[in-house]
Amino acid sequence: MYYSSTVSTWASLPRTQRGQPIVLGVDPKGKNLLYSCGNSVIIRKLENPAISDVYTEHSTQVNVAQYAPSGFYICSGDQHGKVRIWDTINPEHILKAEYQPLGGPIRDVCWSPDSQRICVVGEGRGKFAHVFMMDTGASVKGDLSGHTKAINSVSWKPTRPFRIATGSEDSKSAFFEGPPFSFKCTKSDHCKFVQSVRYSPNGERFATGGFDGKIFVYNGQNADLEREFGSPAHKGGIYAVSWSPDSKQLLSASGDKTCKIWDAESGEMVTEFPMGTELEDQQMSCIWTGDFLISVSLSGFINYLDPANPTKPKKIIKGHSKPITRVALNSDGSKLYTTGVDGTVTVWIVETGDNDRIAGKGHGNQVNGLIVKDNAIYTAGIDDSVKVIDPATNTYTGESISLGSQPKMIAALKDGIIAVTTKEICIICDEKKVGSFPISWDGLCVSASCNDDNEVAVGGADNLIHVYTLSGNTLTEKTTLEHLGPVTDVAYSPDKQYLVACDANRKVVVYSLPSFEKFNKIEWGFHNARINCIAWSPDSSMVASGSLDTMIIIWSLKQPNKHIIIKNSHPQAQVTGLVWRNNDQVISTGHDGIVKIWHVKF
Repeated sequence: MYYSSTVSTWASLPRTQRGQPIVLGVDPKGKNLLYSCGNSVIIRKLENPAISDVYTEHSTQVNVAQYAPSGFYICSGDQHGKVRIWDTINPEHILKAEYQPLGGPIRDVCWSPDSQRICVVGEGRGKFAHVFMMDTGASVKGDLSGHTKAINSVSWKPTRPFRIATGSEDSKSAFFEGPPFSFKCTKSDHCKFVQSVRYSPNGERFATGGFDGKIFVYNGQNADLEREFGSPAHKGGIYAVSWSPDSKQLLSASGDKTCKIWDAESGEMVTEFPMGTELEDQQMSCIWTGDFLISVSLSGFINYLDPANPTKPKKIIKGHSKPITRVALNSDGSKLYTTGVDGTVTVWIVETGDNDRIAGKGHGNQVNGLIVKDNAIYTAGIDDSVKVIDPATNTYTGESISLGSQPKMIAALKDGIIAVTTKEICIICDEKKVGSFPISWDGLCVSASCNDDNEVAVGGADNLIHVYTLSGNTLTEKTTLEHLGPVTDVAYSPDKQYLVACDANRKVVVYSLPSFEKFNKIEWGFHNARINCIAWSPDSSMVASGSLDTMIIIWSLKQPNKHIIIKNSHPQAQVTGLVWRNNDQVISTGHDGIVKIWHVKF
């Protein structure tokens, strides 16, 4: 029997944007963190963030997701004004309902304490808020007018009588009584956008935070102003406020690169968390649940704040928030390296899913090449250079090798590395470019056999695999192999008996060496779109291919007529990289910024 199953899912980070707050959510028990990244909603265990679940049924960017107080459902709202309500119990996350309450982006969502009603706010055609019944979608009667511009944040009083508080781009917060909801008053204490409004868990107060750096606290029953925190609370705009579970303290996150804890009674600052000095250290959101104080930096990093030691977070969760481009394992399979379109490189401990970001001056833009060789990691970026990472310190060494044209892929040679660019094939040895072979076609991919003859295969946009012999620093063309589409990836098998190639025409072809005859005279072709990447199992008996069609297919040389199809391996996202951990497990990366480990067995 042949099958596949997911072993691990290492989630992407929240996707941040300068000047745009992000909204975090938690389940009622305080065990799971909830946030969005692109079209996905990520559910992540707070105790062990390497354990996560991903919901991918939205067709456009998701802006917010919140648990119902019952914990059984999640409501997520997207850029097109749609909300989806789906269950948290089944692994398939069965859809309960889908509604279109607003005509534009939804910015925040809140549930009534009985989990029966939902209020959504954002932008619409003259309408910025809507309250409806969760199970029928029927509008809850009342008037939620009072703002003249888009509403950024909403909070529902968790105790009766019900109240709703909102914060808007018109620099006002508004207060509603109900249901049926009626407009009670607006508050004009802020002088810039109000970005976050949150009720305390006991319902006695609500707090507002704005881009003017100010925090105001109001009576939860009648909206009377009780006090301002600080003067102002922060030197930069406030992106989020969150109450402690006992309602006695408030956590705030600001663009001034700090988070602060405030005493709710006195309005005095209790603790300040300095988060760094770089632009990326701006704090875009925060949430307080149980013993966890979480903030999110502009870099997307998730910070576990420690009130006992405010100078340094307990833990920082790193990873990718943008599409992943390349993936590679170190020689003993203990560490995985991934690169992104934003130039970031992440190292993962395969056993636990723990990760770290590679430090130092990298490429600053898309990385197209990645190999782990001996005691160094090499990356090639679209800044036309190859750079070197020291795996002992997880830092770029400062070495930079100029290529002269844009690299598409790099591969390891017996002594050195080889890079294929849009104009030439470059030989690099001892951190220097020592050989150059001009080409008249676009190079797309490269692999080297690393045998004594150092055979090199280069796939091109001209639908050919160009096979060369490398002698010293000189390439001599040996043969060409024709495909029906641009050759997107090539790889020599670990035992050097085969060469496999995939193309934009959806075909995977294995060539037997040294004759270059098609293995079993077959071409494998069950993908529905361009194949992006291929990888050999360590025993050279299986090939994995990943495609634009979101599928991974495992092909067997021992049983050439059988294969394992993993459909929707990265739902709504193409597969960008594959590498085998061992003969039973394959690791995939996707355009969704997510890393997955699969168990496969023929």
